[in-house]
Amino acid sequence: MKRSRFLVLWIVLMVGAPEITCSQETVSSDLGIDRAGLPVSVEGHDDVTGGVFRDGRVYLSGQPSEEALKRFKELGVTAVINLRTPAEMENRERVPFDEAQVVGDLKMEYVFIPLGGDDYPYTPEAVEIFAAALQRHQGPVLLHCTVAWRASYMWVAYLVVHQGYSLEAALVRGEAVAISPPPLQGLLGKDLTLIYEE
Repeated sequence: MKRSRFLVLWIVLMVGAPEITCSQETVSSDLGIDRAGLPVSVEGHDDVTGGVFRDGRVYLSGQPSEEALKRFKELGVTAVINLRTPAEMENRERVPFDEAQVVGDLKMEYVFIPLGGDDYPYTPEAVEIFAAALQRHQGPVLLHCTVAWRASYMWVAYLVVHQGYSLEAALVRGEAVAISPPPLQGLLGKDLTLIYEE
């Protein structure tokens, strides 16, 4: 497994772990994020795997259907950012339409940032591509993967790298969408803390 050269995550037991502060003073307001609240579940998207959440002007979801993409267009979405791999998107049993074509026909930008497996590792460059897409679109955007898990991690990384969130504060937002406590935490019966080094 390749490690990011900028960010290394260590999982340690709570005993003796340093506390992480949640300073958000440098957070930009252009995303419309309610810093006092958390991402909210958006109703009426039963044909989106894993549901839909909104954090400011960013929708996070699992795989949308063709009809769901049309509804996102009606909601003002101008870009669809897909984190699924080419093999996932080419599987017509699971995705029975050409998402890039549908998004293009709807006059939205399609941004493909595949993540997963050895061919598509999680990298700082992927976060930069996502950040550039957000900067190009000042209105709502959709960030999706299969069930919003990868989307949640991308959102957390973006908030830390580009919005000045502490890792702890960003993870709280990710956990409100699709990030779950690590399995090791349950197996050990102890809370775990993530500590990162630059």
